[in-house]
Amino acid sequence: MEKKTQQFKAEIAEMLDLVVNSLYSKKEIFLRELISNASDAIDRAKFLSLTDKALVADNPEWKIQIAADKGAKTLMISDNGIGMDAAELEQNLGTIASSGTKKFREMLKEKGGESLPELIGQFGVGFYAAFMVADKVTVETMKRGTDGSCKWESDMSGGYTISDGDRDFPGTSITLHLRDDQLDYLDWWRVSELVKKYSDFIAYPITFRQLDVPKDEKEEDKKSREEREAKPLNTMVALWKRAKKDVKQEEYDEFYKHLTHDWEAPFETIPFGAEGQVEFKALLFIPKKATMELFMPNQKRGLSLYVRNVFIGDDIEMLLPTWLRFVKGVVDSSDLPLNVSREMLQDDAVIQKIKSAVTAKVLSALEDIKKKDAKRYDEFFTSFGAVLKEGVHVDWENADRIKKLLKWPSARTDAGKRIFLDDYVKDMASGQKDIYYLVSEREEDARRSPQLEAARKHGCDVLLFCDPVDEYLTESLREFDGKKFVDVAKGDVSFGSDDEKKAEKDANEKAAKDLKPFLDAVKKELESHVSDVRVSTRLVDSPCCLVQQEHALPPSMVRMMRAMKQDVPDEKRILEVNPNHPLIAKVKGLEGDALKDAVTLLYDSALVAEGSPVPDGAKFAQLLAALMMK
Repeated sequence: MEKKTQQFKAEIAEMLDLVVNSLYSKKEIFLRELISNASDAIDRAKFLSLTDKALVADNPEWKIQIAADKGAKTLMISDNGIGMDAAELEQNLGTIASSGTKKFREMLKEKGGESLPELIGQFGVGFYAAFMVADKVTVETMKRGTDGSCKWESDMSGGYTISDGDRDFPGTSITLHLRDDQLDYLDWWRVSELVKKYSDFIAYPITFRQLDVPKDEKEEDKKSREEREAKPLNTMVALWKRAKKDVKQEEYDEFYKHLTHDWEAPFETIPFGAEGQVEFKALLFIPKKATMELFMPNQKRGLSLYVRNVFIGDDIEMLLPTWLRFVKGVVDSSDLPLNVSREMLQDDAVIQKIKSAVTAKVLSALEDIKKKDAKRYDEFFTSFGAVLKEGVHVDWENADRIKKLLKWPSARTDAGKRIFLDDYVKDMASGQKDIYYLVSEREEDARRSPQLEAARKHGCDVLLFCDPVDEYLTESLREFDGKKFVDVAKGDVSFGSDDEKKAEKDANEKAAKDLKPFLDAVKKELESHVSDVRVSTRLVDSPCCLVQQEHALPPSMVRMMRAMKQDVPDEKRILEVNPNHPLIAKVKGLEGDALKDAVTLLYDSALVAEGSPVPDGAKFAQLLAALMMK
């Protein structure tokens, strides 16, 4: 063949500039693209050889080899796949976005082929990523079934040459003449790092060879190099594509550690696949322990994405809801829509279906653990319960399933113990219609809260919402099993049967009438702190407590928002007094400064009881000391 020079088609100068300088976010992607092309070429050869045995008459050992020559500043990626003839070489490399892989798939579809090999190349631009690191690229190739080779060469100056090649066996070699600022790609450690990152699960061995070996290489260095070059850089084992029965748990554990850099084995391993409208394989893990990154707002969280064993990216958040961000793992699909650089997912129905399937599978796994091993589920919930709770607020589709997986401490349980909503409902007092809860920053403060007294008196349990997320959760946690959630520290709350409620209401109305002068005096003294002072229906043993209006923000949330420099308006609460407490009987007849001091102590003691700071600690201490002296 005579050497001929051709100009690129399709306004190639501008297009190549776009590919090289704008399409990919990282230069290192070039190696992923060239290895993927090599893998595709072997896939095509294997597939076509099923009907044409002559293509594999040489009985090849399918492989991909990377060779570095530091003296010549060249990096070569070679395969023994299908190869190309001169016409295909010109068609595939002389025109941007003319992909041989894409044409091959279209040809098979036209012939009604049902078992298509999984080829990643679709857009025909991956090869040109080589020019991000090289100022000249040479391709030598021999098509299987032929006896001649050809060579393609370009330095990006606007054209390319095609001539006879020197290759004497089927396949393709791509030689990159690296720029001076890209020579680190000639080092074994750098190539090994990139193969592990992007192409670890390519099905064919990828090896590395150093071409410019020093003549005076020491014997121990030679031995070390030869041992290194004899081993594939990639593992070639995509565990998610193997049947669960064929994989040992130790293999899953090692893969998890490799994926996450966690030193512990995972808490739970969840392998599964989906077939139908969308086909994909997934291998998910739940870690044993939570890390601080779960609650860092700018931290990326998600699954690692592979398309036909080729790594596309990690922390792909679109495949996982935020409330399952503790889940680690991989998703591999042939159906995922990628943009042309294969670095970004395109948002469409396929992604939503995968996300929905992943979510459902994790929920099923958690439900199974809850059913079979209560102690083990408690271990999971201790680590990740606070994150799981977020799902009720943001995922209406799965909210009912999530609610059944949530646990809280309650007024009846021992410290450190939690119960499910199912258990709460099953143990509700006779005549109880609502689910009662109390919001507090600390469990120990909640257990001592005066607001629990009437509930305890009537045999009603109260859930203790002490996680920071619980306060936000109350906005969405409206009902469960047809029963409303009611905050015992807000609005008007009453317990017991209808007859008991009526009797208490009558008694309170009488007490309010008897105490009206005292209540009015207290309200006047505390007008800058409270919106009202009234007789309580929720107190039994304590003299007083503070409650909120029905839709007010909890005081702990107000403090947190103010700590975050948020402008939160003052919201006065209601002071409730216990008309049957002996202290109220003592102070209701006081006047002047004595009444003023008593009211201050009552208000401050109500704050202390709920775990809130008093407005003037020094004055509170002085009044308390004076009272003790008396």
